[in-house]
Amino acid sequence: MHALGRWLLLVVVAALALQLFFIGRIAWVALVDPQSSAFQRSEAWRLATSGQLRWRQDWRDYEQISDHLKRAVIASEDDDFVNHEGVDWEAIDKAWERNAKAEEAAAQRAAQNRPVRPVKIRGGSTITQQLAKNLLLSGERTLLRKGQELVLTFALEHLLSKRRILEIYLNNVEWGEGVFGAEAASQHYFRKSAAQLSAWEAARLAVMLPRPRYFEQQPRSVYLNSRTRTIVARMRNAELP
Repeated sequence: MHALGRWLLLVVVAALALQLFFIGRIAWVALVDPQSSAFQRSEAWRLATSGQLRWRQDWRDYEQISDHLKRAVIASEDDDFVNHEGVDWEAIDKAWERNAKAEEAAAQRAAQNRPVRPVKIRGGSTITQQLAKNLLLSGERTLLRKGQELVLTFALEHLLSKRRILEIYLNNVEWGEGVFGAEAASQHYFRKSAAQLSAWEAARLAVMLPRPRYFEQQPRSVYLNSRTRTIVARMRNAELP
């Protein structure tokens, strides 16, 4: 029993130490621009081991990124960004409902021996949740990691301003194979700076975010063009921090 008690104590101490480490990292990026994220480092390793050297990221301050892109990303990824406290529970509920309906429809098609396409699972993650995951965590999908993501999400919301969260997100999010951040994406796809993006160009980049490597290879995607028009129309209602 004494050994078990010591083991449990060590687990608790290790867990608390890990949380303090994460909190320290978040407090640090409140003042210092992060040079990389956990996701970027894992991608760098993947690219290096596959013999690819393609990599680009150029930090730009908040004012150096087009407001069109900020509005487009908010409209596409998290339209209540400035109001929620890190988690949009309503969006999560809607995502669960959509996923359940999609899975039910797929099951019905399978029962009728009709062709079944893979179900696209939709999430309800906010920009802050995405930043917590990409900046500090691994890519594994477990309940423990999801719980850690929520803890870090609330820490980000309390230690950083919405403006800073969006700034770090736009500078670190993946926009293609080895392409990270708004400036790199703008140069890669449109040969211009992130400050010069038009509303249509910004919307197109925003639409790519859920599957950037796929859309990089499918630039003429019907969905990409249709969704871009939708986001352009929604951008005028997007509120900036």
